[in-house]
Amino acid sequence: MITWKNLDTLDSFKELSQTAKVDVADVMKGEGGAERVKKYSVPMAAGLTYHYAAKAVDDQVLEALKKLAEEAQLTEKFQALYNGEVINTGEKRLVLHHMTRGQLGDKVEADGVDKRAFYVEQQEKIADFANKVHAGEITNAAGEKFTTVVQIGIGGSDLGPRAMYLALENWAKRNNKFKMEAKFISNVDPDDAAAVLASIDVAHSIFILVSKSGTTLETLTNESFVKDALKNAGLDASKHMIAVTSETSPLAKSDDYLAAFFMDDYIGGRYSSTSAVGGAVLSLAFGPDVFAQFLKGAGEEDALAKNEDIFQNPAMLDALIGVYERNVLGYPSTAVLPYSQGLSRFPAHLQQLDMESNGKSVNRFGEPVDYVTGPVIFGEPGTNGQHSFYQLLHQGTDIIPLQFIGFKNNQMGTDVVIQGSTSQQKLCANVAAQIVAFACGKEDENQNKNFKGGRPSSIIIGEQLTPEAMGALLAHFENKVMFQGFVWNLNSFDQEGVQLGKVLAKKVLAHETEGALKELSDLLNI
Repeated sequence: MITWKNLDTLDSFKELSQTAKVDVADVMKGEGGAERVKKYSVPMAAGLTYHYAAKAVDDQVLEALKKLAEEAQLTEKFQALYNGEVINTGEKRLVLHHMTRGQLGDKVEADGVDKRAFYVEQQEKIADFANKVHAGEITNAAGEKFTTVVQIGIGGSDLGPRAMYLALENWAKRNNKFKMEAKFISNVDPDDAAAVLASIDVAHSIFILVSKSGTTLETLTNESFVKDALKNAGLDASKHMIAVTSETSPLAKSDDYLAAFFMDDYIGGRYSSTSAVGGAVLSLAFGPDVFAQFLKGAGEEDALAKNEDIFQNPAMLDALIGVYERNVLGYPSTAVLPYSQGLSRFPAHLQQLDMESNGKSVNRFGEPVDYVTGPVIFGEPGTNGQHSFYQLLHQGTDIIPLQFIGFKNNQMGTDVVIQGSTSQQKLCANVAAQIVAFACGKEDENQNKNFKGGRPSSIIIGEQLTPEAMGALLAHFENKVMFQGFVWNLNSFDQEGVQLGKVLAKKVLAHETEGALKELSDLLNI
């Protein structure tokens, strides 16, 4: 039987809190460090590997984390989730994003529908539509092919799909899979939509409106912006737009769209990249076969997350080490540092994924917790970040755990040898050097040049950033966030914290304000 308990009531957490602290600088030096690198790693899907030698753990800490996983019933809670129990207690909903990439357990029916069959049906509909667009069977009014796809959405309807597109764009071009350029409009700031529209040929563009409810203010505002541009170009907007929405939304059966593809309430926006939300834009941009490869990598990583043994379960182990860093070592933030230009927007997606999911101060029953929960997530790709905020990471007063991501080979296959090494070798040399530099530091009598070290990090290493590798990466972090939410006894699948500002904004626009809100509205000429 599953029991949901606060972290600070678990005996295993008390034991974890009493384990001896590991000196990262000491254990990572010399041959001992080399042995740790060989020992402390876990295989992931799609040829990836999670390495955690530079984390502040040893066998004693890891054994305590194993006990925590067992007492917190992480495996059982994941099983309950993918078998269709109501895990989203705040909204009384199932949590089914894993089902978009495979059936992990029992058949799940909701609202009288087999949900796996429903998601497969939507994927097949999207694939058929994308193939017809690519073949010129679905065209603009002049019978000409569409060359650009523009996604209109915000939050999870933008950050994830945008990050996935940018991650695979160069790979697709190199492997002759690039079908259409993709653009994204998200911000209600009119400069966002105007800039995108100015950069494309609207006559040869197809627009995807993504809104589960069909009522999202920013998205509908940007839709009107786009429709106005199409009208001014003498074009029929209904021949240039498709919708990704719920079956019950006002968009579902509207004549304003060429087609509608469906999502449901059981997949939160930040978990929706493998649903129709990501499927439509990625299938149009790269082809349905590439999206299928992406789903395959995610599905294989999900299967690993079922493993009861934390040393064979990279997402669970990553999650538990993160809990140890947050709740025992007291580290407030985590930096995500991909050494791959394709992953330039991946940290932004993970920022929403993690902070919207576990940025909670009450447990799943609405009761305040007496311990810290989700960390602040930030990051930039290397080596750019090295010339920016790494100063604070190396010598700042806060110790910030680091999650590196690196690949042995680049995506484009183009490189140059300078001073005896290629650019890719220089990139990989930098990430290897940073891990050791953060861990071991460097003593210097000049305190301005002294590095204390002891800065923990992990790295995920792969051969190349491919669709399967991207899917596995995405699923790894989704599952990590899920497991941490289970440990902290949170509901990681609602986001009430984003609602209050929306409500007040509507009051401002309706001129129903008073006090500070009225004064601020007047200052902004609203």
